[in-house]
Amino acid sequence: LYVKREKDAIRHVFRVAASLDSMVLGEPQILGQVKDAYRKATRSRSTGPILNRLMHKSFFTAKRVRNETGVGLAAVSVAYAAVELGAKILGDLRKRKVLLVGAGEMAELAARHLMRQVDSPMEIANRTYETAVCLAEEMQGCAVEMESVNEAIERADVVITSTASCEPIIHKDLMKKIMKNRRYKPIFFIDIAIPRDVDPEVEELEGVYLYNIDDLQSVVTSNEDERKKEAQRGELIINQEVDKFSQWLTSLDSAPTIVALLEKMERIRSNEISKMNGKLSGLTQEQKEAIEAITKGIINKIAHDPIVFLKKMSSRNSGNHYTDVTQKMFHLMDDQTNSEDFQPNENHKEL
Repeated sequence: LYVKREKDAIRHVFRVAASLDSMVLGEPQILGQVKDAYRKATRSRSTGPILNRLMHKSFFTAKRVRNETGVGLAAVSVAYAAVELGAKILGDLRKRKVLLVGAGEMAELAARHLMRQVDSPMEIANRTYETAVCLAEEMQGCAVEMESVNEAIERADVVITSTASCEPIIHKDLMKKIMKNRRYKPIFFIDIAIPRDVDPEVEELEGVYLYNIDDLQSVVTSNEDERKKEAQRGELIINQEVDKFSQWLTSLDSAPTIVALLEKMERIRSNEISKMNGKLSGLTQEQKEAIEAITKGIINKIAHDPIVFLKKMSSRNSGNHYTDVTQKMFHLMDDQTNSEDFQPNENHKEL
């Protein structure tokens, strides 16, 4: 349970949306979860103008952090690190063929990441053929009998292994024959099994690339350190946006006075034109509309500088002093309803 107030509360919302408060820094799903929560809140009509603006600002801030830092770029899961390494070694993965041997949870996760990047149906081999069939249907792939796994390796560009075997199932002698048959076309092994499925000696062969769980974990650790550095840059962006939102929030204190000032000026303008109705009766409708536009323009220009000044001062400690002076100077206290009944809404949020 978090209890945050004022700037700390704003900062917390922004950090959560930007995935700087999650266990996995830069996790992209977090922003989607925040948006879903906000969507449900708006549907139940449990948000107001200030919370609405806070949430939209949090989305904007999260986008800035994502675009202006590398906090979400480096892979920080073993499964995704495996895919990233495969792309670095083999280049474009779209035309590559993938073979999954075994059905371990981590290997399956890596296979799911790969599935999004390859066009060819994935082949899946498992000691229990029915398990391979079920997983193949789920991943829109093809099940392979374990007895035919050698032929499947010959066809594959990427092989992910995660069986429960107590000893390696892929040896150097086997790979010598396979590599000769495939004319030494490069092959990438991702061995996520413990103990290992692939004999480390296979990497001595030309065109064979092997990464095991230890290799992938070292990549993940390095990437986590990189994300932490990028997160520090993200915190600077968070601080900037927190200050901006705090200033806007403080400026709401001057909003009732500004609204009252504008309304009083409009009443004066409208009353003065009404007094002249007799003298203006000979004007055409177009001429009357021109007078309306001119007088409203004059009012807006007169009000502009005081409004800008009040908004600027409202973010300072002396802000209340200037709003009080303005109310007394223009006798706005005579129209208490304009200030006492004021509630910030979407139309006033930019004042």
